[in-house]
Amino acid sequence: MANSYLNRTAVSGNSKTWTFSAWVKRSALTSGSYDTFFSADLAVTNSVRITFSSDSSNDKLRVYYYTGSMQMDLVTNREFRDMSAWYHIVVQVDTTQATASNRAKIYVNGVQETSFATSTYPSQNTDTSVNYVNSPHEVGRGGGNLYFNGYLSHVVLVDGTVVAPTEFGSTDSTSGIWKFKSPSGLTFGNNGFHLKFENSGNLGLDSSGETHNYTVNGNLKQSLSTPSNTYATPNPLENLRVGNTSNAPSYSNGSNTVTGSAAANHQWNCGFGISKGKWYWELKALASNPDASIGYRKQTDTSGSMQNLFGFSFANDKKRIDGALSGNAIGSTAQNDIYGMALDLDNGEMFIHRNGTYLSSGNPATRANPFITTSDGLPSEGVFGGHVYDGSVDINFGEGRFGTTAISSAGSNGNGSLFEYDVPSGYYALNTKNINTYG
Repeated sequence: MANSYLNRTAVSGNSKTWTFSAWVKRSALTSGSYDTFFSADLAVTNSVRITFSSDSSNDKLRVYYYTGSMQMDLVTNREFRDMSAWYHIVVQVDTTQATASNRAKIYVNGVQETSFATSTYPSQNTDTSVNYVNSPHEVGRGGGNLYFNGYLSHVVLVDGTVVAPTEFGSTDSTSGIWKFKSPSGLTFGNNGFHLKFENSGNLGLDSSGETHNYTVNGNLKQSLSTPSNTYATPNPLENLRVGNTSNAPSYSNGSNTVTGSAAANHQWNCGFGISKGKWYWELKALASNPDASIGYRKQTDTSGSMQNLFGFSFANDKKRIDGALSGNAIGSTAQNDIYGMALDLDNGEMFIHRNGTYLSSGNPATRANPFITTSDGLPSEGVFGGHVYDGSVDINFGEGRFGTTAISSAGSNGNGSLFEYDVPSGYYALNTKNINTYG
């Protein structure tokens, strides 16, 4: 969440040897700044930061220690721009090592990074600001204003020990995918911690057994999206894919708030493509009769704006069929109205409700009066999406909130997901677990 982070002031520990591990999912690309998810800033000129940086390095992973000059600076050659993926990042620092390249190492999804745009290693026996007495440690922020925009899960710091990535993850024998593994038997040291974020009422709870709890600052929210079950979100990379960068909207609140300016009609797409199954999601209009829409479009669309969109236009109160307005006005949209879409790809039918009442007397449970069907040209495969002009909309793909506000009354049949209104029987939230089972 924007302007949210956790912090704790370190006691005296081992500032030469430590391990950091975190599961990280990005929600926006940085622009001339740093997307920082861990820092130890003893002073402006004495700071360790682990960050994604676009300050001349294009969303590359960067680990550095700065004391007026760079004592340690590792910048990967590869970029990390997949908004739908969780990255497992492990940083090992041991400045007691005789070989310079052994003093700092980075692992991503269990594999050591060996190709760097910059590779400055610390001098032997350098004391860093991590685990240094009175050093403010922050999760989700660095430098006072460099906030992380995305999701974090199972954040771990081990004070005084170099720990292998295999203590935090393992390769699935069937899929070959690197997956989460709960660490056990670690000696966390004087400042070590394990933030699971499983307790929604105490997100700073340390589960290491050392009670090194962190203080929550800002409007931090728990997410249902985890490394083992990732929920769909609007994906900023979709604008790059369809060549719509000049008219790209901005994204916030884990990418679930989409904002457009008056300069253009801004297309947005979900990052998960679907071709079968029954799926449900919700959108909140943040203004009365906004120039915005809820819909579904071909994943191969490269036209931008409202073209190739099948759904409902709020400002016009009409259907959109392949981007064009269709039919009679259906009814005006009030600020904070919530729309839900039930898309049945098995039968080629779309249903849309406003505040629980389905438009055109539709009923997805009985398949009566679908709002749009294959006879209208509804695509058999594609992505959820829409457009927004000079305003904002909030999206809920099942994580239980609109922007920073939790849903007020959870509907039934969510299958573990959280929506404002009842999910029709047989429909599911768009997440990796449900896609694997029902998609």
